[in-house]
Amino acid sequence: MDFKDQLKVLGDRAMKLKDQIQTEEATKNALIMPFLTCLGYDVFNPLEVTPELVCDIGLKKGEKIDYAILKDGQPVILIECKHWAQSLDIHDGQLLRYFHVSKAKFSLLTNGLIFRFYTDLVKPNIMDEKPFLEMNITDLRDNIVDEVKKFHKSYFDVGSIVNTAEELKYTNELKAKIHQVINSPTPEFVRFFARDIYPNMITQKVLDQFTNLLKKSFSVYLSDHVTDRLKSALTKEEKKVEEQTDVIDIPVSDSPSITTTEEEIEAFHIVRSILRKKIAVNRIVHRDVQSYFGILLDDNNRKPICRLYLNGVKKFIGIFDTSKKETRHEISCMDDIYKFDKSLLDTVDSYVKNPVASE
Repeated sequence: MDFKDQLKVLGDRAMKLKDQIQTEEATKNALIMPFLTCLGYDVFNPLEVTPELVCDIGLKKGEKIDYAILKDGQPVILIECKHWAQSLDIHDGQLLRYFHVSKAKFSLLTNGLIFRFYTDLVKPNIMDEKPFLEMNITDLRDNIVDEVKKFHKSYFDVGSIVNTAEELKYTNELKAKIHQVINSPTPEFVRFFARDIYPNMITQKVLDQFTNLLKKSFSVYLSDHVTDRLKSALTKEEKKVEEQTDVIDIPVSDSPSITTTEEEIEAFHIVRSILRKKIAVNRIVHRDVQSYFGILLDDNNRKPICRLYLNGVKKFIGIFDTSKKETRHEISCMDDIYKFDKSLLDTVDSYVKNPVASE
């Protein structure tokens, strides 16, 4: 299961459990500790994740942060936790104080649903007022997940994250500014556009007229842009389906980025055991590609028998009809493949007019 799938499972779990979570401590146990586990950290190893790390602040002794992630014995990420129903907007001041007295370069403020990541881009050793990255685990976005993945134990690199943090910070601020301008354009912004379009003097009446026109124009433009993007995506998907139907140019499994799992090998042997009554098993081969595990007749791309999708949260088998159209069916375990024995045999029959006796 990849990182995004793990977060998706955690997000679904959070939505089911949150109404039963009554305390901050329960939020930590049910939502936040599992998130740290998704990041690859052993939450039960104090050398990796230290709970209640002491952060003395001035004359205040014994002040504690909820968690600290350690690297080489030093805190690198401070984590302040709140109850899932609490707004995070009123709590960043406490984390700011902790950050100032720590050697950590990053801090995380979370209620188990929203995760806000901070660093010190404005002034060294002083936590920024605004996070450079925010993730809602119940509404995952691919670009956000990619950035959060950089905090995974396997990929964590302070320099790499800092290099992208500034760009993320300014991108977020620009997006907020664009949103503000689109919904409430300033007179100066309206005049900027009106000067190039309206030939006469821009009076207050004209300014009011163009303010409304500009808001409508933004709305239409964004709608058209989204529609064009959807059309383009649908066209690409249709082309992809056509290419998959023809089953042309499937990469072989010698790519170093592809690992054939024990489940996939088990599935392959099950398919061979089903088909051996009509075809010699040495004619049945498998090819493992990035998105699925394919089983072919005669090692021929144009003779697909089935495809297995076993690396996601849910598992599927793709069955081909006589026109090579694929239909996916969900399976809960490898034994479920036996339920499709007739379909698999019919697929082979469509390729072979005179089935070879089994070995």
